[in-house]
Amino acid sequence: MQGAQATDRIQAVTVAGITFLADLAGALFWEDERLLVVSDLHLEKGSSFAQRGVLLPPFDTAATLARLGAVIARHDPRTVIALGDSFHDRDAHERLLLDDRDALSALQVRRDWIWISGNHDPALPRDLGGTVADEVAIGPIMFRHEPTGAVGEIAGHLHPKARVSTRGRSVERRCFASDGERAVMPAFGAYTGGLSIRDVAFAAIFQTLAFTAHVLGDRKVHSIAASRCY
Repeated sequence: MQGAQATDRIQAVTVAGITFLADLAGALFWEDERLLVVSDLHLEKGSSFAQRGVLLPPFDTAATLARLGAVIARHDPRTVIALGDSFHDRDAHERLLLDDRDALSALQVRRDWIWISGNHDPALPRDLGGTVADEVAIGPIMFRHEPTGAVGEIAGHLHPKARVSTRGRSVERRCFASDGERAVMPAFGAYTGGLSIRDVAFAAIFQTLAFTAHVLGDRKVHSIAASRCY
């Protein structure tokens, strides 16, 4: 990928003085630290629903890992942080197919991998590779699952999405939400839904609508003022 095409896929996002690259796939990359951050993979959501009689195509884990592999190949991070809810429920890791488990192991080769505990997966097993933590601080940035609104925080959990008007029609897409001091990441998983950035949950974090939605479009990341979103 070269030139304008590469630039379109990536948008600079600043949090507490640190510049990250917001990738169209829904990941953040901190170049100086060679650190890639993803959130809310919700692996094995399909099989979780199937256990409750809701039949979904059982390919969400493979699709999510394939997308994760592509973004890892693009940035070649030294460290990967998964910001919680990496698995859809407490037993999801036990339902991983052997091929998916092998794919995950391959992504971890020669990399530090940190699993942050989430509300869906509060007791992550120690046999998945990498390390498990409740939260991780690197320089001025705190990585955790549930956002508190603290300065320097990068979190997930809320699955932000924005509805915008384009070419006479309304579209709804996943997005990063950031005001320069804190950020909430989009959900990365194939079967994850979203919560509107106009929801009261975001008002509790950002206080006002003076933040930006970095919206994941078809071919580029669009930075749009939250006040312009529906």
